[in-house]
Amino acid sequence: MTTITTPSTAELRELAKKSLEACGATIPEGTGITARSPITGESLFELGETPDVAAAIDRAHEAFLQWRSVPAPVRGFVVKRLGELIAEHKQDVANLITIEVGKIGSEALGEAQEMIDICDLAVGISRQLDGRTMPSERPGHRLMETWHPLGVVAVISAFNFPAAVWSWNTALALVCGDAVIWKPSETASLTALACSALLDRALKEHGMPAGVSQVVLTDAAGASVLVDSPKVPLVSATGSERMGAQIAPRIAARFGRALLELGGNNAAIVAPSADLDLAARGIVFSAAGTAGQRCTSMRRVIAHSSLVDDLVGRLTEVYARLPIGSPTDDGTLVGPVINPAAYERMQEAIEQAVADGGELVVGGGRRDAGGDAFYVEPAIVRMPAQTDIVRRETFAPLLYVLEYDTIEQAIALQNDVPQGLSSSIFTLDQREAEQFMAAEGSDCGIVNVNIGTSGAEIGGAFGGEKTTGGGRESGSDAWRAYMRRATNTINYSHDLPLAQGVNFS
Repeated sequence: MTTITTPSTAELRELAKKSLEACGATIPEGTGITARSPITGESLFELGETPDVAAAIDRAHEAFLQWRSVPAPVRGFVVKRLGELIAEHKQDVANLITIEVGKIGSEALGEAQEMIDICDLAVGISRQLDGRTMPSERPGHRLMETWHPLGVVAVISAFNFPAAVWSWNTALALVCGDAVIWKPSETASLTALACSALLDRALKEHGMPAGVSQVVLTDAAGASVLVDSPKVPLVSATGSERMGAQIAPRIAARFGRALLELGGNNAAIVAPSADLDLAARGIVFSAAGTAGQRCTSMRRVIAHSSLVDDLVGRLTEVYARLPIGSPTDDGTLVGPVINPAAYERMQEAIEQAVADGGELVVGGGRRDAGGDAFYVEPAIVRMPAQTDIVRRETFAPLLYVLEYDTIEQAIALQNDVPQGLSSSIFTLDQREAEQFMAAEGSDCGIVNVNIGTSGAEIGGAFGGEKTTGGGRESGSDAWRAYMRRATNTINYSHDLPLAQGVNFS
């Protein structure tokens, strides 16, 4: 097996410094969080010590009291400028995403583009934070609803989308009039510093209070301060189901709001009428892209018994020749997994699947890159049934293949997992497609036809059901999560009639 050649840690460190400086960010020195690259598996920088999160919350609250009074379209100007700055520094942000997360160049640039797109969307929303006007049963009265800023919003993001998830939340929260405190993944601190610096610049150029946006490079203890603070009415957290189960009760206990984006165990049904070439392309990207480390990565294929052998053969052929290597190299499609633990969890899952009667068809091995860098071969395991290990999300490029005979069986298999994020069906039968999208079909928040499970656009609301958490971010009416609703009754008459005909005269 050919040894994978990567840039040196010194080269990655130098590129990271240049990209940070271009964005106006500096590296806080200290002995707190370590910035590491999965490309080499080695440390890049020792960052600053854990900040005072409670003090950051106080600053954000004070800034919010000013920011909420700024007209929404003016707040939109700031977000518009943020989008322009990200566009100017798109390659710098992408460099840092590649260095810290291991995404290939096109995917890193795609994430930066997603940030630009959400800023565009948020600018439009800044002029459309609309409520309703409703008829009143009382003469001379009018009912209406208005939407107002919530306050301080905490954004806790995961490593796999180190910038995009922050932008989904921040762009909308800012135009809604909220202040934002960002607790990034400890694995992606450099990306967070660069993005935060660009937003600070946009705020400063428009004369806005700096405390409206803050980044806190902290650990789980610091995140707990955000989760438990009554001055933080909304916590938007992306991460594991375990993390969500831990923080949701604590937020609820103080009557705060939780916007959760947690695990996904996403499946594609491949029907007898499917275009197998199209299906194979969609499956490979969804399952192997980002080294299987998207929350929307495909974990399961549920293929009809009449074509499962053909489909597995096609997938095996493609998997065997996937270019695995340094994400800095042109032509690489599969970079490293984030750390040794990710590799170990993948191996444990494969071992358990085989013990459950599964057959490892292809992949699963580690490619030699030296040190603590973990480059793994995307794996396919055929399963006789949907066992416990299949129902559990393994955050790595591991794809299970199951088979079915009727569409009802396929939908039942799709839904028979705790998670409910993304789903898809490959079919040319309109009835099957409609059944899959109907109430009795997929129970996920994202339901696709003839595309894979990953690659969502910012125009639609993103999120899922069940243990995925129920949150919605990005497009559609997701902005409402960052605001509070008030129902107003206006009496423009000289009388005071009561509702429901109550007489209290």
